[in-house]
Amino acid sequence: MEIFQIVILALIQGLTEFLPISSSAHLILPKEVLGWPDQGLAFDVAVHFGSLTAVILYFRHEVWALLRDGLGGLVHGKFSDDGRLAWLIVLATVPAGLTGLAFKGFIEHSLRSAAVIAASTIGFGILLWWADVRAKRQLALNQLDWKKALMIGVAQALALIPGTSRSGITMTAGLMLGMKREAAARFSFLMSIPVIALSALLLTFDLLDEQSVPWGDIFLGALLSGISAYLCIHFFLQFISRIGMAPFAIYRLLLGAALIWMIWG
Repeated sequence: MEIFQIVILALIQGLTEFLPISSSAHLILPKEVLGWPDQGLAFDVAVHFGSLTAVILYFRHEVWALLRDGLGGLVHGKFSDDGRLAWLIVLATVPAGLTGLAFKGFIEHSLRSAAVIAASTIGFGILLWWADVRAKRQLALNQLDWKKALMIGVAQALALIPGTSRSGITMTAGLMLGMKREAAARFSFLMSIPVIALSALLLTFDLLDEQSVPWGDIFLGALLSGISAYLCIHFFLQFISRIGMAPFAIYRLLLGAALIWMIWG
């Protein structure tokens, strides 16, 4: 890929990874509209590591507390709020992990189409809007129990369908279960850490079979993806309680309509 393409695609990935608007829907646009080549496996690895680094750095204090109290609770037999949250995140990761392992081949060969991405972008956008309007928004993050965490984890597994948006579907589920907007967003972002880490690890194993690895592209893609993802997380958490999910839902509807127009127009 050319440097300009790397920059644009890395920024798109970083910005859309944590917004509820679907990164896969956006990454298909340069290919369909501009005829750009597929970004390739090496670039996928790079932007995944960039996003992972961003979320870990942003929540570094929370991540340390989760690791410390989560493991400490096993030793002492008593869990703090952070220790309990750590194991809720582990529990919520299980459905996506099992689903990914079971249906990875089917998803890659049968669901990565513009039609599927357009339909899921619109459908889950409407669901996000409905959840935000109907939500009670009463529960804080420390009030989350294992049943709700597992249900959000099941919702996260749906994000394996291209166009769904991992952050979008987990926030939707959190809102439907009565969580406050910021609490739903924080849990979604913290849940992303093990999921992105596992995805990046699997992609890295696949990358080992590559004959040549463009390390320059990898470094630039990871750097730009990480910076844009970090800023995205920061500003999203600053404003989500005030602006709500409606702007993102409307944007998804417009994006889905644009994809449909490109396919059948």
